Amino acid sequence: MRFKPLFIAVLATVAFATAGFAQERRVPNAGELRLSYAPVVQRVAPAVVNVYAAKTVRNQNPLFDDPIFRRFFGVPGGGGPQVQRSLGSGVIADASGLVVTNVHVIEGADDIKVSLADKREFEATVVLKDPRTDLAVLRLKDSHEKFPFLDFANSDALEVGDIVLAIGNPFGVGQTVTHGIVSALARTQIGISDYQFFIQTDAAINPGNSGGALVDLTGRLVGVNTAIFSRSGGSQGVGFAIPANMVQVVLTSARSGGSAVKRPWLGAKLQAVTPEIADSMNLKRPAGALIASVAANSPAAQAGLKAGDVIVSVDGQPVDDANAFDYRFATRPLGGSAKLGALRAGKDITVAVALQTAPETPRDEITIRSRSPFSGAKVANLSPALADELQLQNLDSGVVILDVDSGSYASNLGFQRGDIVDQVNGERIAKTRDLDRVSKMPNASWRIELIRGGQKISAVFNG
Repeated sequence: MRFKPLFIAVLATVAFATAGFAQERRVPNAGELRLSYAPVVQRVAPAVVNVYAAKTVRNQNPLFDDPIFRRFFGVPGGGGPQVQRSLGSGVIADASGLVVTNVHVIEGADDIKVSLADKREFEATVVLKDPRTDLAVLRLKDSHEKFPFLDFANSDALEVGDIVLAIGNPFGVGQTVTHGIVSALARTQIGISDYQFFIQTDAAINPGNSGGALVDLTGRLVGVNTAIFSRSGGSQGVGFAIPANMVQVVLTSARSGGSAVKRPWLGAKLQAVTPEIADSMNLKRPAGALIASVAANSPAAQAGLKAGDVIVSVDGQPVDDANAFDYRFATRPLGGSAKLGALRAGKDITVAVALQTAPETPRDEITIRSRSPFSGAKVANLSPALADELQLQNLDSGVVILDVDSGSYASNLGFQRGDIVDQVNGERIAKTRDLDRVSKMPNASWRIELIRGGQKISAVFNG
């Protein structure tokens, strides 16, 4: 019964091939019914793991410190530290014990354990986290053996209708295999991560499958399962996986010992081509990535790209929107160049863009602790590399907020990651040390100018 859909497909093919002839009714023999994915699963399953993450949190509600409150409401343990646990899946991607999973599976964890298919458990350390793709790379600790691992397929070679298997740990019940087809490719409006270019599948994916493997029938990894669309919380046949080609980029950075993923930098602001823009530019259809502006001395500028150009391909692969370009360009290997196909004034052009990283300068990250509106804000010096990481357009200098401590003064005032601190009390803020110095000055009021989303915001706070 499990393989009935595939058996029906086989019979349908036979019926089509013999259309017009009398059909013989007979009982199928055992050989004709022996259709199974078991050989693929047997090769793949040992390289798919369960990931258990735990973090210690303290309840911030002061009422939990009151023993009478706890007794009355039946709250156990009081307001001391509590352990939150999460579970997910992972894929062994290297014989040395490198494991790929999702960032959201291990985010904030103090303790990470990985359970293999043979029930052995290993502690794991985080080698690299890449929130932009929601991918993390772990390393199994105290391991002195060669682990089974998955080979990578070229995910760009996938086609809608290809059969795939999803393997993971849904709901913590243990390793589970489901099958389906590739329902769609290049899904870009999902809102899960910065690089939105997902494989969609109808293979059953549920909570706990995050970080698990999506494999083809040769047993090669085509994607890492990361999200589902659901109104109930369970599988409704719409699951999304990060393509293997993007996973390779993150894994390569982890193998090289980097603390961050290195990607090619274009140095141009892109926007969608709407139907109105397509009409005004006499384009055949609203597709491609429109260049809104080009940064000086960037690879885009050096290649001769201009505002108003519409990028339609990267190394011959089509680009339907800005998200598709980001994926295509980010998965190109550093060094050398990529050929971008574009439209300029209705004519086709091709340019070679150097595949190089954005320039980096010392970030000088500090957390403001002095009594000021910025207390609890972690800030850094902006550079083209950091601006690209934070997706800040046309900004490559100044002081940017990287993070804000929960419950801090800066958090309560609404400061956000990506805010650029332009001026404080009339003084231009060029470096993090400028902000640290100004924040230590006693003031009855604070006049602050920020840049958020390209817009300047002015605010006054009392000291």
